[in-house]
Amino acid sequence: MIFSKLNGLGNDFVITDDRENKYTENLDEMARKLCHRRTGIGADGLVFVRRLCNRRTGIGADGLLLLALPSQKADLRMRLLNSDGSEAEMCGNGVRCFAKYVYDKGIFKHERMSVETLAGPMIIDLTVKDGVAVAAKVDMGVPETRREFIPVAGTGECQLEKLAAEDKEFTFSTILLGVPHTVVFMDHLPTAEEVFKYGSAIEPMTSLFPRKTNVNFTHVLDDHTIEVRTYERGCGPTLACGTGSSSAAVCCAMAGYTGKKVEVQLELGSLHIEWAENGHVFMTGPAALSFEGSVEV
Repeated sequence: MIFSKLNGLGNDFVITDDRENKYTENLDEMARKLCHRRTGIGADGLVFVRRLCNRRTGIGADGLLLLALPSQKADLRMRLLNSDGSEAEMCGNGVRCFAKYVYDKGIFKHERMSVETLAGPMIIDLTVKDGVAVAAKVDMGVPETRREFIPVAGTGECQLEKLAAEDKEFTFSTILLGVPHTVVFMDHLPTAEEVFKYGSAIEPMTSLFPRKTNVNFTHVLDDHTIEVRTYERGCGPTLACGTGSSSAAVCCAMAGYTGKKVEVQLELGSLHIEWAENGHVFMTGPAALSFEGSVEV
């Protein structure tokens, strides 16, 4: 299998052009194998490009699909498997890498594209330099705050509530922005050990989060700057999370801690998040090619 490995601020993905539909079986096992950081290529997720009957171009793109189906909603279609083999509704960093891949490879040579995901269609505007996509602005959609749609146990919005995990009590908010995100407010930037300890305790709390949850430990620096460290559902700690950064920005604004335009500082750089007047959240950040190669599967 010929592949490209791309990353968005360290959140990395293995992508391969499978428009001939060679890979159709045991895709969850393949994702676990290829994403393993010691015995495989190493990545947070795996995406396949597949041939689709697209309403505009005749070409589409999918994540790990059992069936390649036409998209009537967008230019392209993406589905993604996490490193543990589970399927994610969407991924902010992943969709930026996906957009760069299909543009740079000539699969869809337009600087604006719509991408269908399990969470709905996403609009991406690429920044292109010398014929290569280097960054993307993604319309992440409108955040959902009602518990029954996130979902979170209870009634009403889940804002600034208390949660006990291991040996600590936290203040948290939870929203849905493509995928469920819990924002844990911290008075300091958490260590890697804290992210793993408390993230691994909160993520599987299905009595509170029926579909589990991503966990974003958030430290507010000022009214336009926050720091975020994420424990991703199905992945564990990652260097960056686009939907998580966007969700943290929204929850900080809802709590009155920041304005609606913030810089989110991550381990390897920053994302710029704007919660616009029309209710949509816009995320802008880089996407880069790490390397390319081939592997037996």
